[in-house]
Amino acid sequence: MFKYLWTELKLMTKTVTPAQAIAHELIHAEHDLLRAETGVEYAQSMVTYNKNRVKRLKAYLGKTEEVV
Repeated sequence: MFKYLWTELKLMTKTVTPAQAIAHELIHAEHDLLRAETGVEYAQSMVTYNKNRVKRLKAYLGKTEEVV
């Protein structure tokens, strides 16, 4: 954490070339993309989980109504 912060502070105080600035921004963009893709995977898993849960509960409810 501190190493990252120190690197950021050093970058702020020195003159960087446009290519270096672009490379630095690209790293951040790739990390943001990975975080977003992880969120999508999690959301898709939750949708699948809840669809299966609803199906299971409806099936269970149907069995209990037949018994009554």
